[in-house]
Amino acid sequence: MNILITGASGLIGTALTKAFTANGHSVYAMARDSEQDSINPQPFFWQPKHKMIRFDASIKIDVVINLAGENIADRRWTANSKAKFWQSRIDSTRLLAEALATLEHKPALFISGSAIGFYGDTGDTIVDERSEAGNDFLAQLSIAWEQATAAASESGIRTVHLRTGIVLSPNGGALQRMLLPFKLGLGGALGNGQQYMSCIGLYEAVKIIQFIISRENIQGAVNVVAPEAVTNRTFTKTLGAVLKRPTFFTITAPVARFVFGEMADHLLLSGARVKPSVLIEHGYNFNDHDLSAALERSLLKASN
Repeated sequence: MNILITGASGLIGTALTKAFTANGHSVYAMARDSEQDSINPQPFFWQPKHKMIRFDASIKIDVVINLAGENIADRRWTANSKAKFWQSRIDSTRLLAEALATLEHKPALFISGSAIGFYGDTGDTIVDERSEAGNDFLAQLSIAWEQATAAASESGIRTVHLRTGIVLSPNGGALQRMLLPFKLGLGGALGNGQQYMSCIGLYEAVKIIQFIISRENIQGAVNVVAPEAVTNRTFTKTLGAVLKRPTFFTITAPVARFVFGEMADHLLLSGARVKPSVLIEHGYNFNDHDLSAALERSLLKASN
């Protein structure tokens, strides 16, 4: 297949590119301004801020995977950063979806990013793809992100929204940031530690996306999370056990809010207990059956 990926240089995009290429597929990255070469122009190029996008009509794309978006956890939240989160997801996704809808040779599948932030803080309540959305900033962001794909789905392209949980990899995301303090024996629970964390190993996330591509009857929202969510306290103890380090410390809610600002309440002190019902119902067999297995695979692979 010919596969086009936006956000191809990110954590998931890089892993997908490697997996698809190993399986003999041709992978194209959607280039941006800094990657453009006037002598040898990229076949796929966009400038979302200027609502400009270009496709090489000679290449028939079979699958488009949209992973573009500013990292919501790499800075304190301000009005400006929130606007960038929005623009980098909603505006770019709408531009891409509208462009796909006009192609003479449309892709068979459009997989677009979303997040379990769609559900808001669910407490102990288990939610799945049939559950209603939350009402906080991340929920509103996810709702708009999914709605931005409308042009593609209305044109007949099978469209899937990846409601991705916390992706576990030592090369990026939350786990990468946790490793140093945990290895130093400074790891600990956040707040009361009772908030749920719905995680997925990077290896598993790639397998799930490959599964979605192979199942033509999957469309709409898909929760990309492990079968069982765990509390922050359980996650802390499990990571400590895998690393063979103590986890005595606790970062209290006031300290978390002082250090991280508004982001603390949305990403650290709240959680969602999410179930991957669509994957289970379509017969996906999880490779990592619990958090310990996912962490061991992620960390063992990185050390070899």
